[in-house]
Amino acid sequence: MKKRILISDIAKALGVSVTTVSFILNDKAKEKRISESLTKRVLDYVKKVGYKPNELAKSLRTGKTKIIGLIIEDISNPFFGNIARLIETKVYEQGYRIIYCSTNNDSEKTKELIGMFNDRQVDGFIITPSEGIEETISNLIQSNVPVVLFDRYLPEVETDYVIADNFQGAFDATVHFNEQGYKRIGLVSLYSDQTQMRDRLGGYMKAMDQFKKQAYIKKIQLDASEAEAIDELHEFVVDNRLDAVLFATNYLAITGLKSGKKHNYKLPALIAFDDHTVFKLHEPAITVVSQPIEEIANHIINILLLKLQGKAKAIKHLTLPCELKVRESSILKR
Repeated sequence: MKKRILISDIAKALGVSVTTVSFILNDKAKEKRISESLTKRVLDYVKKVGYKPNELAKSLRTGKTKIIGLIIEDISNPFFGNIARLIETKVYEQGYRIIYCSTNNDSEKTKELIGMFNDRQVDGFIITPSEGIEETISNLIQSNVPVVLFDRYLPEVETDYVIADNFQGAFDATVHFNEQGYKRIGLVSLYSDQTQMRDRLGGYMKAMDQFKKQAYIKKIQLDASEAEAIDELHEFVVDNRLDAVLFATNYLAITGLKSGKKHNYKLPALIAFDDHTVFKLHEPAITVVSQPIEEIANHIINILLLKLQGKAKAIKHLTLPCELKVRESSILKR
């Protein structure tokens, strides 16, 4: 096995002190008045021999690990997966690394993961919070650990967050159905008190009230199996004779597609909240309420970096507009 190169080896090879090499590697050459020629000679040698600093020792010395913990609902969901990819790319450019994992909306798992990452002294957190973790997040904030929430927020906890305008997005989708001429418009959501689900329900209800239409709402249990959800959706659509349905998440919409296939019934007009690769391939292509993924990622990183650098002047609550991407699934054939 190749011997690990130490700072003392570099110092010995170049005939300089360990302290001098250490200053140069920690960008303190100018501060310590070390000549440019010696600095270049050390850095060239470091590159030649492939020296890698001991990250643990460095973090103990600086108090920084240059690692950010990203805790999201489901990395396999394209919405979260795409945001994670963008965040990882952007923080890498700033010298940070990401460690991330999925919670599947499990509160206990979320608490456990936050504790594990905090024990590893990550420099900051980006979190899509599950219900019931208010105390855990508050403890991080009280310990001066930078935290940015996204996709949803915790009303009882005063911290930075970046979300989409879920209320307006659901309102616009429901207005679109009404303007197309659909009469019996349903909403499929979850039994969840999370802010994004409350806002999507609120947007749907406002539009239905505006058009003086009866609301049809189906909430699926968070722990329901896919088979159970498929059967429940069949009953909901058929029993209520719905001609249009807004799905509050993309995975609920996919369950709806599976329900139509299993029970062999004609699907109503569809709109899904959040896009998915399946929706463009489906015939007809499915209309979606699209969140501004890249803009969300940019704001998350900008806020967190300011907090990490101690430059954040105030807590930021950002709400970004969604876009209704109209495709064939929501167009009424006349």
